Amino acid sequence: MRRLRLAYENRRFMASDEARPLRILAEYLEPLERFREYGIRDTIVFFGSARIAQEGPLGRYYDDARELARLVTVWSKGLPSHAHKYVVCTGGGGGIMEAANRGASDAGGRTIGLNIALPHEQRPNRYITRELALEFHYFFMRKLWFAHLAAALVVFPGGFGTLDEMMEMLTLMQTRKLERHVPVLIYGTEFWNEVIDFDALVRHGMIAREDLELFYFADTPQAALEILTTEMTSPPEPKTPAFTPSATPSADRHDA
Repeated sequence: MRRLRLAYENRRFMASDEARPLRILAEYLEPLERFREYGIRDTIVFFGSARIAQEGPLGRYYDDARELARLVTVWSKGLPSHAHKYVVCTGGGGGIMEAANRGASDAGGRTIGLNIALPHEQRPNRYITRELALEFHYFFMRKLWFAHLAAALVVFPGGFGTLDEMMEMLTLMQTRKLERHVPVLIYGTEFWNEVIDFDALVRHGMIAREDLELFYFADTPQAALEILTTEMTSPPEPKTPAFTPSATPSADRHDA
């Protein structure tokens, strides 16, 4: 008698609308298993445009991202704790993402790429550690993994995607949906002050003045490294994962 096919062996079903929750769950569980296997606890996430070429008009940002990723990887490898290393993580594509993965690789470090298939720009770069190259279909699951293990965030010049990723992290911090301190370093003061008028947001009452303390600016890899290392070593050792608890204990609930 021919063996009947199990549901998860049915490729047509697994690609259907009905199986979408299973595909979403897989994009949480597979990275979780992979990071546990390779002992990944804390990441330094680099955001930035895939369109910035090393030889292009904004090529200095490519070079700076590469150098900063190299510097933080050297710093991390020199930390005394073997259980608490910071691994450079990017969106896995070209441009700034390639530069950051490349810099970490230059320093002999492991480096993560959370790639997502896009029509034109997004192809995994060759500097990602093979075992830590992950492919996503859902943007929101990819962004969850950017936030889940982030110990710091570095935001280089970019477009819609970079703005989306940066603002989501700032919103999580502003609304205290992250339990741990995650320094956000915005790289390229001239670019970002032209693109976003943060002071105008305060002036119009859209954000509070103290919200400007959620991020820092830097314009050289050395200055960025100093901010990152100071901020990541000053607070108590962070909790993992970084998200707020799923439920707030009720005031009338008594623990046994």
